[in-house]
Amino acid sequence: MLLRLAYLAVTNAFTALRLLPMGDRDKDVEILALRHQITVLERQLGADTRVRFAAEDRAFLAALLTSLPREALHRLRLLIRPDTVLRRHRDLMKRRHARTCRPNRRGRPPTVRSIRVLILRLVRENPSWRYRRVHGELATLGIKVAASTVWEILKQEGLDPAPERASTTWADFLRSSPGLSRRSRIS
Repeated sequence: MLLRLAYLAVTNAFTALRLLPMGDRDKDVEILALRHQITVLERQLGADTRVRFAAEDRAFLAALLTSLPREALHRLRLLIRPDTVLRRHRDLMKRRHARTCRPNRRGRPPTVRSIRVLILRLVRENPSWRYRRVHGELATLGIKVAASTVWEILKQEGLDPAPERASTTWADFLRSSPGLSRRSRIS
């Protein structure tokens, strides 16, 4: 498609150079002849037949005719409607913008290293915590990370994200419950 589009651009540039020495009268005659040919083609094709343009032709027409104001486009004798030309130009610009804004790396971005280190530190200092508890503590700290991300980080490090515990001792329970005062512990 790019080769064909380049060919169209070069041949039409030479055509524009050919028009430079022509006078306005000669250009007007050529325009009238071209308009008449379009009328004959439309008459032969009929109203229900649509002319099919190649992608290169669409791109070239959109690039060529976009500089004209809408009123001038409506006055032109074209095989396509002016709104179609404008829509195709918008589509070209949208694709161009989408291509330049496409991220270089697909998929989920990697977790920030400091968050990874914090997760591993929390799990090593609190071996009874499961991945959901670590996720909750991170949320309390204002760090937004998915529970599944915590799970993946622990799995990658060879740690069990949800270890099965036989039982928790009272000392471990009381140590991990900061809301209990000393007095409530005794009674």
